[in-house]
Amino acid sequence: MELHRDGYILTDSTDRIDPDQVHAFLARSYWAQGIPLETVRRSIRNSLCLGLLAPDASLAGFARAVTDRATFAYLCDVFVLEAHRSRGLGSWMVDSLLAHPDLQDLRRFNLVTRDAHALYTRHGFRAVAHPDRYMERLDPEVYKRLAEGRNSHVRSSLP
Repeated sequence: MELHRDGYILTDSTDRIDPDQVHAFLARSYWAQGIPLETVRRSIRNSLCLGLLAPDASLAGFARAVTDRATFAYLCDVFVLEAHRSRGLGSWMVDSLLAHPDLQDLRRFNLVTRDAHALYTRHGFRAVAHPDRYMERLDPEVYKRLAEGRNSHVRSSLP
């Protein structure tokens, strides 16, 4: 998929998305602070991503959906670099990702945000209907351990 608007290109070709540029933003974001570059590379390889390319072909924004492309998707890592904001590009990215052919007829599309509720409400997202059913397994120190070269603390019931 490749879309054009006002000199910008929105693409789902991961070959055109520079992981180093995505990492530069995510590593200082509130939701992925300190994320290792290799983790960003792996996340791009294993997700449906949209790269927003500026007229000079540099990265202007990014959005990622973790999905099985059949029943579920999780929208994450959405950003537009400051120099490209206030042009409706974030909404364009979210609209385009939601309209992507691989993300149609999903039963559930989730996201987590600290401060962009108004943006996502315009795209049909609502508060979780049954928060008492929602659970998570959170490991807020994983990037710190990876940076220190320590293995993740993975618990498994497998022998």
